[in-house]
Amino acid sequence: MSSLAKVYESHFDYKMDPKYRVSIPVDWRPETEETPVRLQLSKEHDLPVIKVFTEEEFEKKFVQVAESSLTPAKKQQIVGHLRMMSKKATISSQGKLTVPKDWSEKVGLKAEGQVILGGRDNHYLICPQDTFDKITELEFGMDDGDLGVV
Repeated sequence: MSSLAKVYESHFDYKMDPKYRVSIPVDWRPETEETPVRLQLSKEHDLPVIKVFTEEEFEKKFVQVAESSLTPAKKQQIVGHLRMMSKKATISSQGKLTVPKDWSEKVGLKAEGQVILGGRDNHYLICPQDTFDKITELEFGMDDGDLGVV
């Protein structure tokens, strides 16, 4: 377990290749190719996205659930959902992450289409440009050309 958690910040505009692979910024890549990441099919503001966590950060979710005051049945439901909606993946030595085709299509990503990677502190999300624009507008009430003090 590392003493300093990785922080994901900023956003990047890339293109999905024909095999549903996307380049990951160098600073966001695991230290070794063998280090898995965890993909989670999720939502931000009711918009479908794919979240990418380190294994360490993903496992913290289960600790939070276990330590919560929820009923045992609700805890089991949340843990089951997290496990069911996640997949292990790796980032190749070329820095490419393969996103499952079915998941890509569920969030609106297309082969050879535009894809945005958005840093969210302890994870990053993968989504199409229009979803990123909607999230940005909902969170900040502005578009890319109108960035102000938050």
